[in-house]
Amino acid sequence: MSFTLIRNAQLYAPEPLGMNDILLSGSDIAYISPRIELSGLPIREIDAAGCVVTPGFIDQHVHIIGGGGQTGFASLVPEVTMSELVACGTTTVVGMLGTDGYVKELSTLYAKAKALDDDGLTAYMLTSYYGFPPKTLMDSVADDLIFIDKVIGCKLAMSDDRSSFPTEQDILRLINQVRLGGFTSGKGGILHIHLGALDEGIEPLLHIARTYPTLISYLSPTHLIRTEKLFMQALELGHLGGMIDFSTGGTKFDTPHRAVQKAVEAGVPIEQITFSSDGHGGVKRIDPETGVMTYRPAPLHLNMQEMVALVKEGILPLDKALMTITSNPASNLKLKRKGRVGVGCDADLCILDQNLCLRGVIAKGVEVMKDGIVVKKGRYEV
Repeated sequence: MSFTLIRNAQLYAPEPLGMNDILLSGSDIAYISPRIELSGLPIREIDAAGCVVTPGFIDQHVHIIGGGGQTGFASLVPEVTMSELVACGTTTVVGMLGTDGYVKELSTLYAKAKALDDDGLTAYMLTSYYGFPPKTLMDSVADDLIFIDKVIGCKLAMSDDRSSFPTEQDILRLINQVRLGGFTSGKGGILHIHLGALDEGIEPLLHIARTYPTLISYLSPTHLIRTEKLFMQALELGHLGGMIDFSTGGTKFDTPHRAVQKAVEAGVPIEQITFSSDGHGGVKRIDPETGVMTYRPAPLHLNMQEMVALVKEGILPLDKALMTITSNPASNLKLKRKGRVGVGCDADLCILDQNLCLRGVIAKGVEVMKDGIVVKKGRYEV
C-alpha cells in the first residue's frame, strides 16, 4: 500500500475547510486533519503551501472516441488522450456516442473507457446514442446498466433535426429502463439527453417532471444554453428540482458563467447546475471571408475556465463555483465517492495556485500533474 501526505492545503471539499493535511492511502482518502504526524511508514509528501486543494473535476459529457463525422469519413473526430483530460483537471469522465452509432461503436467506447481507467483516470460510459430505439451492448438498456461495469446511463437526442424525434412515451420507457437498471446494479442510472435547437425544446421533459416528480432525478438534459428559449425552459426544470447542464463548448446564446449567474438570480439552487464540455464533439466553423466550412474537436478545458470566471467576475465564491464541476455532476451521476474531498472518497484532487491556475492533479492517489506539467500520459502518447 502506498501513502501520500499532502501538507498545508487550503482545502475546498468543495465547501471551505481551512488549512489541512490530507493523507492518501492507495486510491482512497484515509484521513484529514489540520496536522498529521506519522512515522515509521514510507510516505511521499506533497507541499501544497499557498495553494488551494479541491476535488478532481468531473466532465459528464465527452466524446472520448471522438464525435461522428458530419461531412464524410475524413471528418470523424479523433479520440481523447489522457493528457488532454489531465491538463484541465478532469479525473473522472463520462464518454458517449453522438450522432453516429454506426461507425463509432459502443464496444469501442467501452474499450476506450477501460483504457483510460487502466492509465489512471476514472471513466464511465453511456449506452446508446442519438437515436431511438436505443442501441445497446446487450439486450436492453437495463441489461447494459446491470451487467456492463462502465455503463451508468443512457444517451438520447431530442428537439434536434438529427434526432429520431422520440415521443414522451418513448422517453418514459427509457426512464423505466435506466431506473430499473440503476437500482438493480446500485449505480443509480440517468437518461442523458442531448438538446438541439428545435422549438419544442424540453417541453416533454417538463411535462414528465410536473406529472411524475419521482422521475426527475433520472433526467439529465444537456446543451441547455443552446438558445435563450431553451434556457428559460431549463430554469423551470431547475425550479421543479431537476439538474440543468450548461455546455461550455459548442453552440450557446450566452457565456456559460453568465448563464449560471442568470439561473441563480432566477432562484435555481446552485446545487442543481453543472458544466460539461462536449469535448471532442465536432464543432463547425465557417470562414466569414471564404465561406469554407471546417470542423475541429470541441475543447475540453472550458469547464475549468468558466468555473474560474464565476469567481473572478464576482458571480460566486470559490466553493459554490467549484460545485458545478465537482459535487454537482457527482450527484447527478449518483457517484458517491466522487466530487468531494472526504475520508473514504476516491483520492482524486486538483491543486490550484492563488490565481486559480491548475498546478497539480492527483488521480486515484497518483500524481499525474506536477508544477503545471502533465507527468503521466497515456501509454501511446509521445
